Amino acid sequence: MAEAADFQGMTPSPARRWIRRTAALLAGTPLLAGLLQLPAAAPAGAAPAAPSAPAAPSSTGSVDVSVDGMSPSAPTDDDTVTVSGTITNEGRRTVTDAHVGLRVGPTLHNRSAIDNVTKRSDSLQGPLGREVAGKDGKYTAEFDKLAPGVSQEFQLSVPVEELDLSADGVYQLGVALTGRSAAQPYAQVLGVERTFLPWQSEAPEEKTKVSFLWPLISTSHLTAETASDEQQTPVFADDQLAEEVAPGGRLEQMLSLGKNLPVTWVIDPDLLASLDAMVTKGYSIENPEGGNPIPGSAKNRALAKQWLNELQQAVKGKKVVALPFADPDLASLAHQGKTVGGSLSHLKPATDVAAKTVKSVLHVEPSTDFAWPAEGAVDPSVVDVATSAGAHSVIARSDSLRETGSLPYTPTAARPIGGGTTAVVADAGLSTAFQGDMTRAEDSTLAVQEFLAQSQMITLQAPDKQRSVVVAPQRMPTASQAQTMARALDALGSESWTEPDDLIAAAQAKPDPKATTKVPGVGSYPASLRKQELPKAAFESVRTTQETLNRFKVILSEPDRVVTPFGRAMDRELSTSWRGRPHEAETYRNSVQRYLTTLTGQVQLIEKTEAKLSGREATIPITVQNNLVQGAENLTLRLTSTKPTRLKIGEEPGPYEEQPIKVSGGHSQTVKFTTTANANGPVPVVAQLYTEDGTPYGKQIRFDVDVTEITLTVMLVLAGGLLLLVLAGFRMYTQRKAAARRAEAEEEAEAEEEAEAEAENGEGQGDDGENGGTSGTGGTGGGQDDGGGQDDGGDSPEPGASDSPEPRPSGPEQPSDPAPDTAPENTDPSGTGERVDR
Repeated sequence: MAEAADFQGMTPSPARRWIRRTAALLAGTPLLAGLLQLPAAAPAGAAPAAPSAPAAPSSTGSVDVSVDGMSPSAPTDDDTVTVSGTITNEGRRTVTDAHVGLRVGPTLHNRSAIDNVTKRSDSLQGPLGREVAGKDGKYTAEFDKLAPGVSQEFQLSVPVEELDLSADGVYQLGVALTGRSAAQPYAQVLGVERTFLPWQSEAPEEKTKVSFLWPLISTSHLTAETASDEQQTPVFADDQLAEEVAPGGRLEQMLSLGKNLPVTWVIDPDLLASLDAMVTKGYSIENPEGGNPIPGSAKNRALAKQWLNELQQAVKGKKVVALPFADPDLASLAHQGKTVGGSLSHLKPATDVAAKTVKSVLHVEPSTDFAWPAEGAVDPSVVDVATSAGAHSVIARSDSLRETGSLPYTPTAARPIGGGTTAVVADAGLSTAFQGDMTRAEDSTLAVQEFLAQSQMITLQAPDKQRSVVVAPQRMPTASQAQTMARALDALGSESWTEPDDLIAAAQAKPDPKATTKVPGVGSYPASLRKQELPKAAFESVRTTQETLNRFKVILSEPDRVVTPFGRAMDRELSTSWRGRPHEAETYRNSVQRYLTTLTGQVQLIEKTEAKLSGREATIPITVQNNLVQGAENLTLRLTSTKPTRLKIGEEPGPYEEQPIKVSGGHSQTVKFTTTANANGPVPVVAQLYTEDGTPYGKQIRFDVDVTEITLTVMLVLAGGLLLLVLAGFRMYTQRKAAARRAEAEEEAEAEEEAEAEAENGEGQGDDGENGGTSGTGGTGGGQDDGGGQDDGGDSPEPGASDSPEPRPSGPEQPSDPAPDTAPENTDPSGTGERVDR
């Protein structure tokens, strides 16, 4: 319903009264009456209008009115509506005799009218509605003075019966401040805030089914890097995921609020995989200063475990939709990646692993039949890409797939668009109601009231025709946005004009035959969204990474340890979450490729500078080093001579020889190649690893083989030198033998001389014995005749002197003969052949 054009106030001003009197006096003069801008009469059914107060010159007024709370959001008969907020004097003059009151405007007829009220919510231009003051202003809040820059809080409580809500519908509800100032000393509206009051006195004949998507999606946190341990501990780029699942965090709020709401869970499996890795494998974080990763905290692991456990309970018996792993940017693939070979091949594996991940972590069977382009914007190429991995339903939005007919109501979301594909068209007005900063209480309150108003208006458009609508909010709502969405869903309740539904049922609902089914052309895709797409270079980088991985995995004894983390990392490179973050996206792609290149370089040939061959045949050793933790196999080492006519490698025809390579992790292997030289001088050779299909692997090494041929003359010279050495050795041997024989002859001669000397000494001692015996018997001393006694007074030798006579040289003793340096150590006779000191 419409309303009189006058601004509604407490009492008309003197100027306004003078104009009206003048208009009445000149009513008979058509020309003058036409020149006067009289208020228009309100159509039938309009709410009674109260006298108007003149509007302030400014379109927004000098006082800001903020509506920070409204309860209940959708009142019933016996309720009391309570509105709270703040007023702030933003002018330069003090406001006096002010009061704040509720103003009930007319019911709004369509959704466009709701949009118009939202656009001019604080404008003084346009209808304000009837003030509900009550007796003696009991339903208003009065302020004697409001100084410039000063804020004051207010709270208004009005019974529903005082609002005079005559018919079901969406009412404009205004909160206005009326006051005076020194410049304008009459009562006038100085500030206003408009919102909506949905009123439903009884349940409609047909309620609208509402499917509200509750997305659990985050940005990419996991890198491609893993530790070398058995469980491959993952490395995270940061610890922000732990912050999101911590109490009060974004994902914690989404879970704690969503588990009590009638919603359809839409989940990116990458989020589940990342949290599950934190719990089951532990995790570490990239060191921002380089070096080894920093171990993640046990506290954060416990938070991740708790969040997953609560999610498992929340989704029991609920519908769960799994997006392809890492939520790929379908529009970027369609517009930028389609021309890059292999880009679309990532979608099917991402869809397959999505179902497995959700089932293994949450123990529910998800639906993978839905594709969700960014902002629900579609064109034929986006639809083609979205369905290429097997999805049969595309979540679009009504501001993309627009109604081209003249339907007076919002049709059911499901639309057949050909090829067995269903476009599930989310309502743009409902889906975008919670965007923006919802941390301010005013923004959150107004968003809730607008959502309720729009949803009720959908039902009122065709109250006898049940329809199914879908709400697809932003992919990653903030904590405050999630809280606002939860308040809106709570306000709908079960007794309102809607009933809850799920996305799967909405996709299967009977389409409206009059609804648009034509997908808009490529030129209609929003330019603002196209600017956020991943560039073509991003898909070329992914292709390079995939090609590198393909060459690498074939040589590994355990390829899954590499294929899985890098496969998922490439999925993350295509994520929708990179929109608006081009620098971060490029950094992530480069880090994945750089780490993969580092790993492939761990299997390499050891550099050689030069090899020297002396002779026509020799061997050349080449070493392959494997610094990976797993074995390298299915490799062939080829050594090629660049001049095979001078240096032949191997025995087979051709310029090269190949040998198979299999190296355990952390070890090296050296292989030897036989060579045959046909000429002197350096010959360049090339060593290169190859995979089984003949693809070169890693860097080749080049070095020179210096061949030195040995001639016959050199051989003769060497042989002559060797002969001389042998002869010299033989001569030394014979000389040593001759010296030994002479020494032996001398010893024998000395022994004979000693024997002769002993014989002579023995004969002399016999004569002396006989003489002594005679002397003994003839003496006076009465000596014995057996020769055994001694004569104490005789001159016989000392005992033992005759037992060891010292040999002397023949001939008389000369005065110059040297005396012995020492006395003989032993006076006993020498044994045969014993050397005796003399």
